[in-house]
Amino acid sequence: MKISVLYKFQSGPWGGGNQFLKALRHQLTQMGQYEENPRKADVVLFNVYPFGAEYLFREAVKIKKEFPNKPIVYRLDGPLFLYRGRDKDIDLIIKKFGDAVIDGIVFQSKWSMEQNKTKLGISAPYETYIYNASNNQIFNDKNKSPYNLRQKIKIIATSWSANWNKGFKIYRYLDQNLDFLKYEMIFVGHSPIEFNNIKWIKPLPSKELAQILNQQDIYITASQNDPCSNSLIEALTCGLPAVVLNDGGHSELLGKGGLTFINESDIIEKIEAVANNYSSYRCSLPTFSIDKAASDYHQFCKKIVDAVNKKGYQPKEITAVSKLSFFSIRIRAWKWKFWTKFRSKFI
Repeated sequence: MKISVLYKFQSGPWGGGNQFLKALRHQLTQMGQYEENPRKADVVLFNVYPFGAEYLFREAVKIKKEFPNKPIVYRLDGPLFLYRGRDKDIDLIIKKFGDAVIDGIVFQSKWSMEQNKTKLGISAPYETYIYNASNNQIFNDKNKSPYNLRQKIKIIATSWSANWNKGFKIYRYLDQNLDFLKYEMIFVGHSPIEFNNIKWIKPLPSKELAQILNQQDIYITASQNDPCSNSLIEALTCGLPAVVLNDGGHSELLGKGGLTFINESDIIEKIEAVANNYSSYRCSLPTFSIDKAASDYHQFCKKIVDAVNKKGYQPKEITAVSKLSFFSIRIRAWKWKFWTKFRSKFI
């Protein structure tokens, strides 16, 4: 049984979803379970937002028309409106599209599944959640620098996005209040603010980022409503205990590999606690294997295919009702684009 990923892949430094899907595609290929052509695959794994790659939505509909028995599975995070603080229309478009076309959903965390279902009513005949994983050939702790209390404790935060909800209020607080005689901190990625004490490094390719992570001691993320932080997973996989905002899917991923914080009032206290009990947290780090993630995706998709083959499930078909739904999606998408352009120019 072979899977094809319907997604606009990007080369070089890019967002976490892109990096995960490249690793997943590579691992499925190694397993002999990947098909580049979605029309030849047994299952299509769809991972697209309705803006930026709209043609892939149209492509998914075409595939459904041509191959009505071919299941389409949506890899979904969000809800997006919680993370962005706006753009709920995008989530609602995804729901409409899912109701008409999608046979299964892989949410990226339990938190994401619960929030999408309760706040948006997003569901599918087949559902599960599977955590992301990084490319373990790149992100690993084989070259991890030893922890040395005689030197400054090295802290790192990363973010591809410069969205304020990625935690920049907290990072600015640390820039102003962290004891830089005891700690040093770097930030890798895009940022909406300048730092005075934190060293800022622009986005890096995965191999270079992994090298820097291996040289650090503690990872910090303060991103809000983040369903399954690929950046956090990369850091944990590189052997870094973490201090994370108690929000979104962070605590699910962290397990016993660090501590959660609430806001500015307790973050430095939690950093000190991890630094003082470093070996204990280091030994309790969770593991994220791309091998396991790929196997879980394959098993979930195979479950749907087996049900189809045994006549236990009939994949969704393009009907007159779904065509009407696609028309309403286009109208909603047009309104969203118009409002977004208006907002960027005049608000």
